[in-house]
Amino acid sequence: MQTYKDLEVYKKSYRLALEIYKLSLTLPKELQYDIADDIRRASRSIPSNIAEGYSRKKSAKDISSYLKISLGSSNEVLFNLEFIKDLGLSSPTDYDYLTEEFIICSKQLNRLIASLTK
Repeated sequence: MQTYKDLEVYKKSYRLALEIYKLSLTLPKELQYDIADDIRRASRSIPSNIAEGYSRKKSAKDISSYLKISLGSSNEVLFNLEFIKDLGLSSPTDYDYLTEEFIICSKQLNRLIASLTK
């Protein structure tokens, strides 16, 4: 591995952050500074913390702490996706697809954290 950009979890989380950003722009204007901003921030936090953790490379423990923040952000996105769906602001298809993708991303983060803490 050369950089964080070589990590599959980084590539997936970056692509998903872009998809979340596009979804958030479809939310009503009155929610742009509330739910839309929150889900955009959380989705961007995943790849940005992967990048920051790998740039420090002090120890596996340091990298793992940033990956755990990414994992928390992934769960925050999952919460917000469910909230948006329950408000009737997202199609079931979008919800199902994005939820499945973020669950995969979370599993990838968990495996990466486990590999660093061995």
